[in-house]
Amino acid sequence: MSLRSAPIVPTARAAGVLAVAAPVALVIGATRPEAWVVAPILGLIVLGLIVVDALLAGRLGDLRVAVPADVEVGAPFEAVATIDLSGTRASHVELVLECDPRLAPGGQAGLPLTRGEQGWRGVLSLQASRRGTARISGTWLRWTGPLGLGARQFRGDLGREVRIWPNIAAVRSPALQTFLKDAQYGLIARRIRGEGTQFESLAEYEPGMDRRRIDWKSSARHVHLYAKEYETERNNQIVFAFDCGQTMCEPIQGVPRLDRAVSAALATGYVALKGGDRVSLFGFAARPEVATPFVTASRDFFRLQRAAAGLEYRSEEPNFTLALATLAARLQRRSLIVVFSDFTDPTSAQLMIESIGRLVSRHVVLFVTMADDELEAISGAAPEDLETLSMAVSADTLLRQRALVTRKLQQLGVDVVEAPYQTIGTRLIDAYLAIKRSGAIG
Repeated sequence: MSLRSAPIVPTARAAGVLAVAAPVALVIGATRPEAWVVAPILGLIVLGLIVVDALLAGRLGDLRVAVPADVEVGAPFEAVATIDLSGTRASHVELVLECDPRLAPGGQAGLPLTRGEQGWRGVLSLQASRRGTARISGTWLRWTGPLGLGARQFRGDLGREVRIWPNIAAVRSPALQTFLKDAQYGLIARRIRGEGTQFESLAEYEPGMDRRRIDWKSSARHVHLYAKEYETERNNQIVFAFDCGQTMCEPIQGVPRLDRAVSAALATGYVALKGGDRVSLFGFAARPEVATPFVTASRDFFRLQRAAAGLEYRSEEPNFTLALATLAARLQRRSLIVVFSDFTDPTSAQLMIESIGRLVSRHVVLFVTMADDELEAISGAAPEDLETLSMAVSADTLLRQRALVTRKLQQLGVDVVEAPYQTIGTRLIDAYLAIKRSGAIG
Protein backbone atom coordinates (compact mmCIF):
# COMPACT_ATOMS: atom_id res chain seq x y z
CA MET A 1 0.00 0.00 0.00
CA SER A 2 1.11 3.58 -0.56
CA LEU A 3 2.27 5.38 2.58
CA ARG A 4 2.20 9.11 3.11
CA SER A 5 4.28 11.19 5.51
CA ALA A 6 3.77 10.63 9.22
CA PRO A 7 3.56 14.02 10.96
CA ILE A 8 4.17 14.45 14.68
CA VAL A 9 1.08 15.21 16.78
CA PRO A 10 0.57 15.76 20.52
CA THR A 11 -1.42 13.25 22.50
CA ALA A 12 -4.18 13.79 25.05
CA ARG A 13 -1.60 13.34 27.79
CA ALA A 14 0.49 16.17 26.32
CA ALA A 15 -2.57 18.41 26.26
CA GLY A 16 -3.13 17.58 29.91
CA VAL A 17 0.48 18.48 30.79
CA LEU A 18 0.14 21.81 29.00
CA ALA A 19 -3.16 22.46 30.77
CA VAL A 20 -1.44 21.94 34.13
CA ALA A 21 1.68 23.93 33.21
CA ALA A 22 -0.23 26.99 31.96
CA PRO A 23 -1.71 28.00 35.38
CA VAL A 24 1.69 27.40 37.04
CA ALA A 25 3.39 29.73 34.54
CA LEU A 26 0.59 32.27 35.02
CA VAL A 27 1.04 32.25 38.82
CA ILE A 28 4.81 32.66 38.50
CA GLY A 29 4.39 35.54 36.08
CA ALA A 30 1.90 37.26 38.42
CA THR A 31 3.95 36.88 41.58
CA ARG A 32 7.40 37.34 40.06
CA PRO A 33 7.11 39.54 36.96
CA GLU A 34 10.86 39.41 36.43
CA ALA A 35 10.53 35.61 36.01
CA TRP A 36 8.12 35.85 33.04
CA VAL A 37 10.60 33.93 30.92
CA VAL A 38 9.68 30.77 32.86
CA ALA A 39 6.35 30.47 31.05
CA PRO A 40 7.73 30.20 27.49
CA ILE A 41 10.55 27.99 28.74
CA LEU A 42 8.03 25.53 30.24
CA GLY A 43 6.09 25.55 26.99
CA LEU A 44 9.22 24.90 24.96
CA ILE A 45 10.21 22.08 27.29
CA VAL A 46 6.85 20.40 26.86
CA LEU A 47 6.95 20.85 23.09
CA GLY A 48 10.47 19.43 23.05
CA LEU A 49 9.34 16.41 25.04
CA ILE A 50 6.49 15.89 22.55
CA VAL A 51 8.89 15.93 19.59
CA VAL A 52 11.49 13.71 21.29
CA ASP A 53 8.84 11.24 22.45
CA ALA A 54 7.36 11.01 18.95
CA LEU A 55 10.82 10.42 17.46
CA LEU A 56 11.51 7.70 20.03
CA ALA A 57 8.34 5.93 18.89
CA GLY A 58 10.20 4.88 15.75
CA ARG A 59 9.44 5.09 12.06
CA LEU A 60 7.01 3.04 10.05
CA GLY A 61 8.72 0.35 8.02
CA ASP A 62 5.77 -1.47 6.50
CA LEU A 63 2.04 -1.87 6.92
CA ARG A 64 0.10 -4.77 5.43
CA VAL A 65 -3.59 -5.54 5.63
CA ALA A 66 -4.79 -8.93 4.39
CA VAL A 67 -8.48 -9.47 3.61
CA PRO A 68 -10.13 -12.25 1.59
CA ALA A 69 -11.15 -11.34 -1.94
CA ASP A 70 -14.45 -13.24 -1.69
CA VAL A 71 -16.77 -13.57 1.30
CA GLU A 72 -20.40 -14.53 1.87
CA VAL A 73 -23.08 -12.24 3.20
CA GLY A 74 -23.73 -12.77 6.90
CA ALA A 75 -20.62 -14.93 7.33
CA PRO A 76 -17.78 -13.60 9.52
CA PHE A 77 -14.31 -13.16 8.04
CA GLU A 78 -11.02 -11.78 9.31
CA ALA A 79 -8.91 -8.77 8.37
CA VAL A 80 -5.31 -9.24 9.49
CA ALA A 81 -2.91 -6.28 9.85
CA THR A 82 0.85 -6.52 10.38
CA ILE A 83 2.89 -3.41 11.16
CA ASP A 84 6.68 -3.10 11.13
CA LEU A 85 7.94 -0.17 13.24
CA SER A 86 11.67 0.50 13.29
CA GLY A 87 12.58 0.57 16.96
CA THR A 88 10.62 -0.99 19.79
CA ARG A 89 9.78 2.02 21.97
CA ALA A 90 6.23 2.63 20.79
CA SER A 91 3.93 2.29 23.78
CA HIS A 92 0.62 2.17 21.93
CA VAL A 93 -0.45 1.61 18.32
CA GLU A 94 -3.90 2.29 16.87
CA LEU A 95 -5.14 1.25 13.43
CA VAL A 96 -8.50 2.12 11.84
CA LEU A 97 -9.75 0.81 8.49
CA GLU A 98 -11.82 3.01 6.19
CA CYS A 99 -14.27 0.68 4.48
CA ASP A 100 -17.68 0.26 2.89
CA PRO A 101 -20.55 0.58 5.43
CA ARG A 102 -21.73 -2.90 4.48
CA LEU A 103 -18.56 -4.25 6.13
CA ALA A 104 -18.65 -2.11 9.29
CA PRO A 105 -21.23 0.33 10.70
CA GLY A 106 -20.25 3.90 9.94
CA GLY A 107 -17.62 2.85 7.41
CA GLN A 108 -14.84 2.55 10.01
CA ALA A 109 -13.44 -0.36 11.99
CA GLY A 110 -10.62 -0.31 14.53
CA LEU A 111 -8.19 -3.22 14.92
CA PRO A 112 -6.90 -4.17 18.37
CA LEU A 113 -3.11 -4.50 18.00
CA THR A 114 -0.63 -6.46 20.07
CA ARG A 115 3.17 -6.49 19.96
CA GLY A 116 4.93 -9.68 18.92
CA GLU A 117 8.35 -10.83 17.77
CA GLN A 118 7.63 -9.80 14.18
CA GLY A 119 6.16 -6.41 15.11
CA TRP A 120 2.62 -5.33 15.80
CA ARG A 121 -0.26 -7.50 14.66
CA GLY A 122 -4.03 -7.23 14.81
CA VAL A 123 -6.99 -9.40 13.77
CA LEU A 124 -10.45 -7.95 13.26
CA SER A 125 -13.58 -10.02 12.69
CA LEU A 126 -15.93 -8.46 10.13
CA GLN A 127 -19.29 -9.50 8.72
CA ALA A 128 -20.78 -8.33 5.44
CA SER A 129 -24.36 -7.14 5.81
CA ARG A 130 -25.26 -6.98 2.09
CA ARG A 131 -24.14 -8.46 -1.21
CA GLY A 132 -22.08 -6.56 -3.74
CA THR A 133 -18.50 -5.31 -4.04
CA ALA A 134 -17.20 -3.50 -0.97
CA ARG A 135 -13.99 -1.47 -0.81
CA ILE A 136 -11.51 -1.10 2.00
CA SER A 137 -10.09 2.17 0.76
CA GLY A 138 -7.59 3.28 3.37
CA THR A 139 -6.11 3.09 6.85
CA TRP A 140 -5.33 5.50 9.64
CA LEU A 141 -2.33 4.57 11.79
CA ARG A 142 -1.20 6.28 14.97
CA TRP A 143 1.62 5.17 17.26
CA THR A 144 2.68 6.80 20.54
CA GLY A 145 6.12 7.25 22.11
CA PRO A 146 7.24 5.72 25.43
CA LEU A 147 6.23 8.84 27.46
CA GLY A 148 2.80 9.02 25.87
CA LEU A 149 3.29 12.71 25.00
CA GLY A 150 4.04 12.58 21.29
CA ALA A 151 2.67 10.42 18.50
CA ARG A 152 3.03 9.98 14.77
CA GLN A 153 0.18 9.31 12.43
CA PHE A 154 -0.50 8.92 8.74
CA ARG A 155 -3.13 7.81 6.31
CA GLY A 156 -2.39 5.03 3.85
CA ASP A 157 -4.26 4.15 0.66
CA LEU A 158 -5.31 0.50 0.59
CA GLY A 159 -7.73 0.10 -2.32
CA ARG A 160 -8.80 -3.50 -1.61
CA GLU A 161 -12.05 -4.89 -2.99
CA VAL A 162 -14.09 -7.58 -1.29
CA ARG A 163 -16.72 -9.38 -3.37
CA ILE A 164 -19.70 -10.35 -1.22
CA TRP A 165 -21.57 -13.40 -2.49
CA PRO A 166 -24.81 -15.10 -1.40
CA ASN A 167 -24.34 -17.35 1.60
CA ILE A 168 -24.29 -21.05 0.73
CA ALA A 169 -23.13 -22.36 4.10
CA ALA A 170 -26.18 -24.64 4.15
CA VAL A 171 -25.02 -26.33 0.93
CA ARG A 172 -21.67 -27.14 2.52
CA SER A 173 -23.17 -28.25 5.82
CA PRO A 174 -22.45 -31.87 6.87
CA ALA A 175 -26.16 -32.40 7.56
CA LEU A 176 -27.18 -31.66 3.97
CA GLN A 177 -24.30 -33.63 2.48
CA THR A 178 -25.22 -36.62 4.64
CA PHE A 179 -28.82 -36.30 3.50
CA LEU A 180 -27.79 -36.28 -0.16
CA LYS A 181 -25.79 -39.46 0.34
CA ASP A 182 -28.84 -41.26 1.70
CA ALA A 183 -29.83 -44.30 -0.34
CA GLN A 184 -33.35 -42.93 -0.81
CA TYR A 185 -32.23 -39.70 -2.45
CA GLY A 186 -29.35 -37.91 -4.06
CA LEU A 187 -25.92 -39.08 -5.02
CA ILE A 188 -26.59 -42.83 -5.17
CA ALA A 189 -28.02 -43.76 -8.54
CA ARG A 190 -31.23 -45.33 -7.28
CA ARG A 191 -34.74 -44.64 -8.43
CA ILE A 192 -37.02 -42.94 -5.96
CA ARG A 193 -40.16 -44.91 -5.29
CA GLY A 194 -43.04 -43.11 -3.73
CA GLU A 195 -46.29 -41.43 -4.65
CA GLY A 196 -45.24 -40.19 -8.07
CA THR A 197 -46.98 -40.67 -11.39
CA GLN A 198 -44.68 -43.00 -13.32
CA PHE A 199 -45.46 -46.68 -12.77
CA GLU A 200 -42.40 -48.60 -11.58
CA SER A 201 -43.31 -52.11 -10.41
CA LEU A 202 -45.63 -54.30 -8.33
CA ALA A 203 -44.98 -55.19 -4.72
CA GLU A 204 -46.82 -57.25 -2.16
CA TYR A 205 -49.51 -55.29 -0.43
CA GLU A 206 -48.74 -54.60 3.20
CA PRO A 207 -50.99 -53.24 5.96
CA GLY A 208 -50.86 -49.46 6.03
CA MET A 209 -50.57 -49.02 2.25
CA ASP A 210 -53.09 -46.90 0.41
CA ARG A 211 -55.83 -49.24 -0.85
CA ARG A 212 -56.10 -47.23 -4.05
CA ARG A 213 -52.69 -48.58 -5.02
CA ILE A 214 -53.91 -52.19 -5.13
CA ASP A 215 -53.74 -53.73 -8.62
CA TRP A 216 -56.89 -55.83 -8.58
CA LYS A 217 -56.25 -57.62 -11.88
CA SER A 218 -52.77 -58.78 -10.91
CA SER A 219 -53.99 -59.69 -7.42
CA ALA A 220 -56.79 -61.84 -8.88
CA ARG A 221 -54.39 -63.49 -11.32
CA HIS A 222 -51.94 -64.48 -8.55
CA VAL A 223 -54.54 -64.96 -5.80
CA HIS A 224 -52.51 -62.53 -3.67
CA LEU A 225 -52.75 -58.82 -3.02
CA TYR A 226 -50.30 -56.72 -5.01
CA ALA A 227 -49.88 -52.93 -4.96
CA LYS A 228 -48.48 -50.61 -7.59
CA GLU A 229 -45.25 -48.76 -6.92
CA TYR A 230 -44.53 -45.49 -8.67
CA GLU A 231 -41.32 -43.66 -9.44
CA THR A 232 -41.07 -40.04 -8.42
CA GLU A 233 -40.58 -37.97 -11.55
CA ARG A 234 -37.37 -36.20 -12.36
CA ASN A 235 -36.66 -33.32 -14.73
CA ASN A 236 -39.24 -31.12 -13.04
CA GLN A 237 -38.93 -27.36 -13.46
CA ILE A 238 -38.36 -25.37 -10.25
CA VAL A 239 -38.45 -21.56 -10.33
CA PHE A 240 -37.40 -19.48 -7.33
CA ALA A 241 -39.06 -16.05 -7.62
CA PHE A 242 -37.68 -13.32 -5.34
CA ASP A 243 -39.45 -10.14 -4.33
CA CYS A 244 -36.57 -7.63 -4.21
CA GLY A 245 -38.75 -4.74 -2.99
CA GLN A 246 -38.56 -2.56 0.06
CA THR A 247 -39.95 -4.99 2.63
CA MET A 248 -37.62 -7.82 1.64
CA CYS A 249 -34.62 -5.49 2.04
CA GLU A 250 -35.31 -4.95 5.74
CA PRO A 251 -32.75 -6.74 7.93
CA ILE A 252 -33.30 -9.71 10.21
CA GLN A 253 -30.45 -9.98 12.73
CA GLY A 254 -28.30 -7.74 10.54
CA VAL A 255 -28.92 -9.50 7.21
CA PRO A 256 -31.70 -8.50 4.74
CA ARG A 257 -34.68 -10.81 4.35
CA LEU A 258 -33.79 -11.13 0.67
CA ASP A 259 -30.41 -12.65 1.48
CA ARG A 260 -31.97 -15.02 3.99
CA ALA A 261 -34.36 -16.10 1.23
CA VAL A 262 -31.54 -16.48 -1.31
CA SER A 263 -29.60 -18.78 1.04
CA ALA A 264 -32.65 -20.98 1.57
CA ALA A 265 -33.38 -21.08 -2.17
CA LEU A 266 -29.82 -21.99 -3.12
CA ALA A 267 -29.75 -24.85 -0.62
CA THR A 268 -33.05 -26.18 -1.98
CA GLY A 269 -31.89 -25.62 -5.54
CA TYR A 270 -28.79 -27.69 -4.87
CA VAL A 271 -30.96 -30.53 -3.57
CA ALA A 272 -33.21 -30.22 -6.63
CA LEU A 273 -30.27 -30.40 -9.04
CA LYS A 274 -28.96 -33.49 -7.27
CA GLY A 275 -32.41 -35.02 -7.67
CA GLY A 276 -32.44 -34.49 -11.42
CA ASP A 277 -34.69 -31.43 -11.56
CA ARG A 278 -34.08 -28.15 -13.39
CA VAL A 279 -33.74 -24.87 -11.49
CA SER A 280 -34.14 -21.22 -12.48
CA LEU A 281 -34.07 -17.90 -10.61
CA PHE A 282 -36.40 -14.96 -11.16
CA GLY A 283 -36.09 -11.58 -9.42
CA PHE A 284 -38.44 -8.61 -9.55
CA ALA A 285 -39.40 -5.35 -7.87
CA ALA A 286 -41.31 -2.66 -9.76
CA ARG A 287 -40.43 -4.68 -12.89
CA PRO A 288 -38.76 -8.03 -13.64
CA GLU A 289 -34.99 -7.73 -13.29
CA VAL A 290 -33.36 -11.18 -13.22
CA ALA A 291 -34.47 -14.25 -15.18
CA THR A 292 -32.01 -17.09 -15.66
CA PRO A 293 -32.17 -20.09 -17.99
CA PHE A 294 -32.85 -23.43 -16.34
CA VAL A 295 -29.77 -25.04 -14.82
CA THR A 296 -29.85 -28.79 -15.31
CA ALA A 297 -26.75 -30.18 -13.56
CA SER A 298 -25.29 -29.77 -10.10
CA ARG A 299 -21.88 -28.96 -11.61
CA ASP A 300 -23.45 -25.72 -12.87
CA PHE A 301 -24.68 -24.70 -9.43
CA PHE A 302 -22.23 -21.79 -9.47
CA ARG A 303 -24.38 -20.21 -12.21
CA LEU A 304 -27.26 -19.96 -9.75
CA GLN A 305 -25.03 -18.43 -7.09
CA ARG A 306 -23.68 -15.89 -9.57
CA ALA A 307 -27.20 -14.99 -10.74
CA ALA A 308 -28.38 -14.62 -7.13
CA ALA A 309 -25.50 -12.22 -6.51
CA GLY A 310 -27.06 -9.95 -9.14
CA LEU A 311 -30.35 -9.50 -7.27
CA GLU A 312 -30.48 -5.80 -6.39
CA TYR A 313 -31.93 -4.21 -3.26
CA ARG A 314 -34.80 -1.95 -4.30
CA SER A 315 -36.50 0.68 -2.12
CA GLU A 316 -39.77 0.36 -4.03
CA GLU A 317 -42.98 -1.63 -3.90
CA PRO A 318 -43.04 -4.83 -5.96
CA ASN A 319 -45.37 -5.14 -8.94
CA PHE A 320 -46.66 -8.70 -8.54
CA THR A 321 -49.10 -8.41 -11.44
CA LEU A 322 -46.43 -7.55 -14.01
CA ALA A 323 -43.75 -9.82 -12.56
CA LEU A 324 -45.78 -13.02 -12.21
CA ALA A 325 -47.51 -12.50 -15.56
CA THR A 326 -44.08 -12.20 -17.18
CA LEU A 327 -42.91 -15.34 -15.38
CA ALA A 328 -46.00 -17.32 -16.44
CA ALA A 329 -45.45 -16.34 -20.08
CA ARG A 330 -41.89 -17.73 -19.93
CA LEU A 331 -42.95 -21.16 -18.66
CA GLN A 332 -44.07 -23.60 -21.34
CA ARG A 333 -44.82 -26.50 -18.99
CA ARG A 334 -46.13 -27.09 -15.50
CA SER A 335 -43.58 -26.02 -12.91
CA LEU A 336 -43.09 -25.50 -9.20
CA ILE A 337 -42.89 -21.76 -8.52
CA VAL A 338 -41.46 -20.81 -5.13
CA VAL A 339 -42.32 -17.20 -4.31
CA PHE A 340 -40.30 -15.43 -1.59
CA SER A 341 -42.01 -12.31 -0.32
CA ASP A 342 -43.39 -10.44 2.66
CA PHE A 343 -46.16 -7.92 3.20
CA THR A 344 -46.87 -5.03 5.53
CA ASP A 345 -50.44 -3.98 4.75
CA PRO A 346 -53.63 -5.71 3.55
CA THR A 347 -53.80 -3.72 0.30
CA SER A 348 -50.45 -4.86 -1.06
CA ALA A 349 -51.15 -8.36 0.23
CA GLN A 350 -54.43 -8.49 -1.70
CA LEU A 351 -52.69 -7.60 -4.96
CA MET A 352 -50.13 -10.30 -4.26
CA ILE A 353 -52.86 -12.88 -3.57
CA GLU A 354 -54.66 -12.08 -6.81
CA SER A 355 -51.45 -12.38 -8.85
CA ILE A 356 -50.43 -15.66 -7.23
CA GLY A 357 -53.95 -17.01 -7.68
CA ARG A 358 -53.60 -16.74 -11.47
CA LEU A 359 -50.62 -19.11 -11.37
CA VAL A 360 -52.30 -21.89 -9.42
CA SER A 361 -54.39 -23.19 -12.33
CA ARG A 362 -51.29 -24.10 -14.37
CA HIS A 363 -48.50 -24.43 -11.85
CA VAL A 364 -47.73 -25.59 -8.32
CA VAL A 365 -47.06 -22.54 -6.15
CA LEU A 366 -45.18 -22.50 -2.87
CA PHE A 367 -45.19 -19.22 -0.92
CA VAL A 368 -42.33 -18.66 1.52
CA THR A 369 -42.19 -15.93 4.14
CA MET A 370 -40.16 -15.45 7.31
CA ALA A 371 -41.87 -15.12 10.66
CA ASP A 372 -41.62 -11.65 12.17
CA ASP A 373 -39.89 -12.32 15.49
CA GLU A 374 -40.01 -8.65 16.45
CA LEU A 375 -43.79 -8.45 16.09
CA GLU A 376 -44.25 -11.67 18.05
CA ALA A 377 -42.02 -10.39 20.85
CA ILE A 378 -43.95 -7.09 21.05
CA SER A 379 -47.28 -8.90 20.94
CA GLY A 380 -46.29 -11.23 23.77
CA ALA A 381 -44.76 -8.55 26.00
CA ALA A 382 -46.24 -8.09 29.46
CA PRO A 383 -48.47 -4.96 29.55
CA GLU A 384 -46.52 -3.10 32.22
CA ASP A 385 -47.65 0.34 31.05
CA LEU A 386 -50.05 1.95 28.61
CA GLU A 387 -47.45 2.38 25.85
CA THR A 388 -46.42 -1.28 25.99
CA LEU A 389 -50.06 -2.34 25.92
CA SER A 390 -50.74 -0.14 22.89
CA MET A 391 -47.75 -1.57 21.03
CA ALA A 392 -48.82 -5.12 21.89
CA VAL A 393 -52.32 -4.51 20.54
CA SER A 394 -50.96 -3.05 17.29
CA ALA A 395 -48.50 -5.92 16.86
CA ASP A 396 -51.24 -8.47 17.50
CA THR A 397 -53.39 -6.81 14.82
CA LEU A 398 -50.57 -7.07 12.29
CA LEU A 399 -49.99 -10.72 13.17
CA ARG A 400 -53.68 -11.44 12.66
CA GLN A 401 -53.53 -9.79 9.24
CA ARG A 402 -50.54 -11.97 8.33
CA ALA A 403 -52.42 -15.07 9.40
CA LEU A 404 -55.43 -14.00 7.32
CA VAL A 405 -53.25 -13.59 4.21
CA THR A 406 -51.68 -17.03 4.61
CA ARG A 407 -55.13 -18.61 5.04
CA LYS A 408 -56.33 -16.95 1.82
CA LEU A 409 -53.32 -18.30 -0.02
CA GLN A 410 -53.95 -21.80 1.32
CA GLN A 411 -57.58 -21.60 0.25
CA LEU A 412 -56.36 -20.92 -3.29
CA GLY A 413 -54.33 -24.12 -3.20
CA VAL A 414 -50.97 -22.49 -2.45
CA ASP A 415 -48.60 -24.27 -0.10
CA VAL A 416 -47.30 -21.83 2.51
CA VAL A 417 -44.05 -22.05 4.46
CA GLU A 418 -43.72 -19.55 7.31
CA ALA A 419 -40.89 -20.06 9.76
CA PRO A 420 -38.12 -18.19 11.58
CA TYR A 421 -35.14 -17.36 9.40
CA GLN A 422 -32.98 -19.97 11.19
CA THR A 423 -35.19 -22.85 9.98
CA ILE A 424 -36.59 -21.47 6.72
CA GLY A 425 -34.04 -23.43 4.67
CA THR A 426 -34.83 -26.85 6.12
CA ARG A 427 -38.57 -26.17 6.04
CA LEU A 428 -38.32 -25.24 2.36
CA ILE A 429 -36.38 -28.41 1.51
CA ASP A 430 -38.99 -30.52 3.32
CA ALA A 431 -41.82 -28.78 1.46
CA TYR A 432 -40.10 -29.25 -1.90
CA LEU A 433 -39.51 -32.96 -1.29
CA ALA A 434 -43.11 -33.47 -0.19
CA ILE A 435 -44.41 -31.82 -3.38
CA LYS A 436 -41.97 -33.81 -5.51
CA ARG A 437 -42.89 -37.14 -4.00
CA SER A 438 -46.60 -36.42 -4.40
CA GLY A 439 -46.10 -36.09 -8.17
CA ALA A 440 -47.97 -32.78 -8.22
CA ILE A 441 -45.49 -31.07 -10.51
CA GLY A 442 -45.52 -33.50 -13.40
